[in-house]
Amino acid sequence: MAVTDQDPVTDEGPYALSAGNKERWQLQWKELYDEVITTGLCTGCAGCVISCPHDVIGYEHAPGAYKPFHLEEELGLDDCIHGQKGCTSCTRACPRFRAWEPMADEHLFARVRRADEPSGIYQDVLLTRASDDMVHEMGQDGGFVSALLIWALKKGYIDAALTSYLEGDGSSWKAVPGVAATKEEILKGAGSRYTYSANTLALPEAIERGFSKLALVGMGCQSSVPPIMWSRKIGKVGKPFILNIGLLCSKSFDDSIFDELFLTKYGLPREEMTKMNIKGVFQIWMKDGSYHEINLKECHAWTRDGCHLCPDFAAEHADISTGGIGESNDWTLTVVRTDLGREIISRMIGDGTIVARPGDEDLGAVALMHKLAMKSRDRWPTTAVDFPKNRATQPA
Repeated sequence: MAVTDQDPVTDEGPYALSAGNKERWQLQWKELYDEVITTGLCTGCAGCVISCPHDVIGYEHAPGAYKPFHLEEELGLDDCIHGQKGCTSCTRACPRFRAWEPMADEHLFARVRRADEPSGIYQDVLLTRASDDMVHEMGQDGGFVSALLIWALKKGYIDAALTSYLEGDGSSWKAVPGVAATKEEILKGAGSRYTYSANTLALPEAIERGFSKLALVGMGCQSSVPPIMWSRKIGKVGKPFILNIGLLCSKSFDDSIFDELFLTKYGLPREEMTKMNIKGVFQIWMKDGSYHEINLKECHAWTRDGCHLCPDFAAEHADISTGGIGESNDWTLTVVRTDLGREIISRMIGDGTIVARPGDEDLGAVALMHKLAMKSRDRWPTTAVDFPKNRATQPA
């Protein structure tokens, strides 16, 4: 996906564009704070943080946080002196500000999603798994994302990936953003954890290490960041993003769930956990070989604040969206959305890097994706400015 010079098109708001009358984008932190941060629409993707040319937006990975905040006190928390002087980078980068969905759709697909496309616009749905036994074993479900990153690195599509790691020796199970530029680094970050990591925050490290062709791995809230940046013409900060890998996600949990639920009620210390997954229940494997299931209803109280109103389960603005919602732990449900995504998938199948089956061999997984996508879309409040009027319906 290349950055283009095409302007965003919309017919509402102070950024309205029409033939012969292209108005200048004038929206800044004041509007972002009022419409996104304080209303609960903010997902904590950190797009505004990495885009700020003045480094005045902070972020903290901590229980109850995962949300941007203004660092300068001159105009208070809800305004920005740089915004008053014309800086609009934060609103240009926010994938939950104003008409974000149709703008990203138009940029990627040259049209907006239809009401009978509850999981967004895509070209194909497949079931995939890594052919390499080690990659398959170390990855989650089919190991597809790890295989994809390793392959894209080898073939020169990317020179690094923004992903997540477990902090320290991994025993804390706290996810933190990081850069993977080798097969070993990619595999170190393999596997799922269900607390949040704003992987976009690894961008400065990647730039500092000299990387310029990046893959972004993240949930829908994060995978919408690059196309929104491109659509709103944010400039150079969006240019390193080459490949966009989205993770199917209905929610993530606050880090406090480990001590307040898993340990206190079930006696499961985080430092003894070896693997986790969600397949209708919260699955946890321990170092002693034991396996435990926890009802997801018990986990709801620890849903991260930024997930309550997020409408994008299916990572609709990625090149390829993936998730382990099928009937088997050995295959990854893989949604191919863009031409770049199709090119990469075709080449990986062609050279045997991955094994692929038609998605309709697990119709239950596809139906579940649509169901969860519709459920997530219903979260988006009708009070949001430029509320997307195109609601999803179950496809016939």
